[in-house]
Amino acid sequence: MPTVSMAQALNTALRDALRDDERVLIFGEDVGPLGGVFRITDGLTRDFGEQRCFDTPLAESGIVGLAVGLAMGGFRPVVEMQFDAFAYPAFEQIASHVAKLRNRTRGRLALPMVIRVPYGGGVGGVEHHCDSSEAYYAHTPGLKVVTPATPEDAYWLLRDAVADPDPVVFLEPKKLYWSKAEAGLERRAAAPFGRAVVRRPGRDATLVAYGPAVLVAMEAATAAAEDGLDLEVVDLRTIVPFDDETVVASVRRTGRCVVVQEAQGFAGVGAEIAARVQERCFHSLAAPVLRVAGFDVPYPPPKLEHAHLPGVDRVLDAVERLQFGDRPDVRHLSRGAA
Repeated sequence: MPTVSMAQALNTALRDALRDDERVLIFGEDVGPLGGVFRITDGLTRDFGEQRCFDTPLAESGIVGLAVGLAMGGFRPVVEMQFDAFAYPAFEQIASHVAKLRNRTRGRLALPMVIRVPYGGGVGGVEHHCDSSEAYYAHTPGLKVVTPATPEDAYWLLRDAVADPDPVVFLEPKKLYWSKAEAGLERRAAAPFGRAVVRRPGRDATLVAYGPAVLVAMEAATAAAEDGLDLEVVDLRTIVPFDDETVVASVRRTGRCVVVQEAQGFAGVGAEIAARVQERCFHSLAAPVLRVAGFDVPYPPPKLEHAHLPGVDRVLDAVERLQFGDRPDVRHLSRGAA
């Protein structure tokens, strides 16, 4: 299999979607000849023409509103919100119209559209460029919410999102755009849409993560293994729909769970995951479900983001608190990492 970056995988997914379905349109701020701020749409206007991939005014509400009308008219628009916090002016359109149209028409009118949102930190961005806004969308009934952690998932999840009859908010971790891995883009090997995957099997505790936090969880599991602790890592892939089956099966095996997210902790997706695990795995749990998250503050300046973002050390601190009373060898897992 070829080694590709997540950015390349996303570009290929959009290219293949344009090729396979003439109803697919791509538009947003600077996505045309420039190819987007992160070059995810690079070359698409050149190869498919400005009728299929084009720039819009700097008006996020107008971008999403246009997409709603096009989707109602039979097209499959894929729009880009240039940065996570730039999407907030469009939230009224998303919450009031995008999410509700199928319900409002009693299922007679679908809305097949994708809202791509580069999100999260780790790239030294300033305010309005590093938000983790997944909880807003996950809390809005009628939206599917997706966030890949690998190039292969980025490709297949985006292809699935474009083909879906309902609106999908596709959250792309900015700090993973340049991550590279072997990826099968010709024949599908990735899990189906809506299913979580076990990235690393383990027996002692489960780390549940999504998007950019998956890399942190994997690094924490590797570090913990040096102390003889075997951590399982579950990558959600889709926040909505949520794969209870995979998460519950993992926690019932291990008896312990830590949820890792980059977003601030209060009322976040991690809180929902912790509640679901506690409700469904109560008699299997040997310790309370813990969360590791960003701090409950606005995103800090670039020089402080290393302290704000959950790192390996904070995950290991949480794991150490999972009451391994029967394992005297499990202690002082911290590595001093940010």
